[in-house]
This record gives sequence, structure tokens and C-alpha cells, in this order.
Amino acid sequence: MADEVAKAQVAKPGGDTIFGKIIRKEIPAKILYEDEQCLVFHDVAPQAPTHFLVVPKKPIAQLSTVEEGDAALLGHLMLVAKQCAEKVGLPKGYRVVLNEGSDGGQSVYHIHLHVLGGRQMGWPPG
Repeated sequence: MADEVAKAQVAKPGGDTIFGKIIRKEIPAKILYEDEQCLVFHDVAPQAPTHFLVVPKKPIAQLSTVEEGDAALLGHLMLVAKQCAEKVGLPKGYRVVLNEGSDGGQSVYHIHLHVLGGRQMGWPPG
């Protein structure tokens, strides 16, 4: 976890990201779902028994930069997260996380949802 916090402290918005490269299939990923608006793939450093990411194909850097016109896309990401959680078998629940900025632990500046499940989540998070 400390490694991700350290990454978040030095990460900066702008430019191409690893997620852009995964979306363009330049970097391999274990893809769970894809449509014209988003890509879903398993996290390479899972923080729970089930951990996948829901990433829009539109490169939005972070939640604080979304615009009114992005509302339908953000809703679509949530619906896809729900559908993929059902697909991988998380009947007892799961957590959806969206990190914002360095203090929020954002280490990749391409907005994305983390979906974590397969174990009891603690509270409070962080």
C-alpha cells in the first residue's frame, strides 16, 4: 500500500497513460469486458481476491475535471461495474473506489473505478 501512496505523490496529470496503452492494446491485460465506451480488466496488483478496473476510453484525467457532458459516461461505468461484479460472482457485495488527486491515492491520471471483492472490506477505508 505504501508503494501506491508514494506513486500517487509523484504522479501528474497530462500525457499518455498506461490505461491509454491498454485501451489501444499496446500493453496486454486480462480483459473482462469491452464496449465502445469502456474497457474492464483485472488489476495487475490486486488488493482483494477480486480486483478489476473499469476505465473509460475517453481520457478524462480525474473526477475533478469531469464536465456535464460526461454524466452519461460516468453512469455507464457504474452500470458496467455492477454487471462485471455479477459476472465474476460477487453475490455478497463489493467495494467501488475512485481515487482523486494525490491525497486520494490517484497514481494514474486517467479516471477509473476499482471494483474490489471476495473478502470483507474494512471500515473506514484508508
